Amino acid sequence: MLADSYGRLATDLRVSLTDRCNLRCTYCMPPEGLEWLPKPDLLTDDELLRLIGIGVTRLGITEVRFTGGEPLLRRGLPGLVAGTTALAPRPRTALTTNGIGLARMAPALAEAGLDRVNVSLDTLDPEVFETLARRRRLDDVLDGLAGAARAGLTPVKVNTVLMRDINDAEAAGLLRYCVERGYELRFIEQMPLDAQHGWRRDNMITAEEILGRLEAEFTLEPADGDTRGSAPAELFHVRGVRFPNGEPATVGVIGSVTRPFCGACDRVRLTADGQIRNCLFAREESDLRSLLRGGATDDEIAERWTAAVSAKLPGHGINDPSFLQPSRPMSAIGG
Repeated sequence: MLADSYGRLATDLRVSLTDRCNLRCTYCMPPEGLEWLPKPDLLTDDELLRLIGIGVTRLGITEVRFTGGEPLLRRGLPGLVAGTTALAPRPRTALTTNGIGLARMAPALAEAGLDRVNVSLDTLDPEVFETLARRRRLDDVLDGLAGAARAGLTPVKVNTVLMRDINDAEAAGLLRYCVERGYELRFIEQMPLDAQHGWRRDNMITAEEILGRLEAEFTLEPADGDTRGSAPAELFHVRGVRFPNGEPATVGVIGSVTRPFCGACDRVRLTADGQIRNCLFAREESDLRSLLRGGATDDEIAERWTAAVSAKLPGHGINDPSFLQPSRPMSAIGG
């Protein structure tokens, strides 16, 4: 098992398939993009499946989430999903995406065994979308959400980052839109993972502010009780509102900065170039690619992976005065 010295077990593997993206979201990267990883540095499909297999069959991984960059840009994605879901024991599989191209890809991903998707959607206004993402692709994202639902990749979850004076007035409207279509909305505090290192705490919309904006139009009731576990989102019922299937409507708030959940974290990350990271904000990585390409056995790879996770720190340290933003931006780490 992938255990650390604080008694946490890593059972949720986040696999980045590429650092490339077809959007240029302001909270992630500059308008001109970034210097992408050279193709020879990226893990091949076979290398990715070997590592995922070691994690699942030897180290207790029970959920695999494919991320990016934008994972739909990875040409072999359906095959990676199929290879992962063929493992025994079969892990739950998910995908985090910006939704562009998802309408076309959703049937193939569902056939490969993908269980569900998370789609980023920060606004319903085309002009605001262009301001945030520097691309006019809102219709493609909305089509992707609908396509995922049609393909049965449910529950379809929506991830939203509110930015002050840009889209923060849309909280209630986004919730209304998602509930009407059966999507599960999750608001996420903006984190210091932008390539420009322009994040400022005093400009961040906090979890408390998000709830305030929602409660101006809805009545929210805690839905977690004592069952939240390692889930990052605090979940709330929306009183008197139901999804189209008749179930009570919910909304989640992920307060990564102001309400950290590090004590129950069960995640470990594999970057597209084969590095193990214990945290989005880790300053150190462990190299598995060199072992793969140097002829190491599965046992040797599992041993290094186990040692890497055993050194996991107690928390991300954002609220510590000595905190330093990681050198890699979100697009190069994987969400």
